[in-house]
Amino acid sequence: MKTKSKFIKFISALIITAALVPHSFALAQSGTHTVARGDTMWKIAVRYQIGISELIKANPQIKNPDLIFPGQKITIPSIDDVKALEAEVVRLVNAERAKRGLSTLKHNWEVSRVARYKSQDMIDKRYFAHQSPTYGSPFVMLDNFGIKFSAAGENIAYGQRTPAEVMNAWMNSPGHRSNILSATYNQIGVGVAKAANGTFYWTQMFIKAN
Repeated sequence: MKTKSKFIKFISALIITAALVPHSFALAQSGTHTVARGDTMWKIAVRYQIGISELIKANPQIKNPDLIFPGQKITIPSIDDVKALEAEVVRLVNAERAKRGLSTLKHNWEVSRVARYKSQDMIDKRYFAHQSPTYGSPFVMLDNFGIKFSAAGENIAYGQRTPAEVMNAWMNSPGHRSNILSATYNQIGVGVAKAANGTFYWTQMFIKAN
C-alpha cells in the first residue's frame, strides 16, 4: 500500500503467458473532421476519444495546434479494432462482477489510453512489470496523465489471443481476480498493443474516481 496524499491500493500481478496464433489488426488512420467555429484540438480529441498527442501526430500539416480554423480538415486516427478488443475485456469484467452482485465499472476512455500506452511501452522497452522505465509506477503514470483517483490497481498480461483468454487467465490468478472483483474501484480502462511478432500485451487499470 502506498500513500501520496491519497489512499492508493495496488495488487501485484503474476506473469501470464499463453500460446500464440496469427492474429492481425491495423492501426489505421481513417476519417476526417471539419473544424467548426469554437473547435479546438482538445475538443476534437475528446469528441473522438483519442489523445491530443495522437491527433497532433496524425496532422503534421498543422504547424500550430493552437491555431485551427473553421473549414480545415483534421485527420482522425482510427483504432476502432483495438478499442473493440478493449471494450470486450471491460464487458467481461462487468459480467464477472454482476455474477457476484458487484457494481458495474464505468469504462473510462482516458484510463484506457493510459493503459494502451503501458502495453505499448512493455513492447517497446522489452519488459513485463508494473514499474515502467518510461512512466514509473502505475500510480505515477495515471497521475502524470491527469487522471484523478483516490485508489488504483493494475493487471498486466501477455500472450493471450483474445479478450476471453486473458480474462480467463486473470480470473484464475488470485491477485488479478482481486482487482477485477474489488468493491473499491468504480472505473476501468483497458489497453492492448501487439508486438511485431504477433504477441498481444494487455493492461487493465482500475481506479476509484475522485
